[in-house]
Amino acid sequence: MNRENKRKQYDRHYYRHNPCNEAFTCKNCGRLCVPEGAGSDHRNHCPNCLTSLHLDIEPGDREADCGGQMEPIAVWVRKGGEWAIVHRCRVCGWISSNRVAADDNPMKLMSIAMKPLTNPPFPLEKIEEMTENMGYAGSLR
Repeated sequence: MNRENKRKQYDRHYYRHNPCNEAFTCKNCGRLCVPEGAGSDHRNHCPNCLTSLHLDIEPGDREADCGGQMEPIAVWVRKGGEWAIVHRCRVCGWISSNRVAADDNPMKLMSIAMKPLTNPPFPLEKIEEMTENMGYAGSLR
């Protein structure tokens, strides 16, 4: 084992300050994920299905014992306009946020962003009735 591999193994915060140059196979879709094309030094989710693994408590510390799959549940826009993916662990429910990578699947990102609009918490047919009950004209035409 060379010196760099020993540092990765024993330094808890190694990936916080060093690039992650390792390829991995996505546990969700099976696709090979390579660090090239991510647009940053830290590839932390699959560019195809956007799924991640619950490895960190703080970014790069590798201290999470769970190891569950982190499914993408939402996107949000950070200050300055940068998009981020909100992940939730399927095993323990931990929620975290990761930057969108340059090569992430744009259709998957948009489908996550549109989900609340396509699946509102009320029936769309009731919008006219609801606006009328709130004292508005109630007409959508």
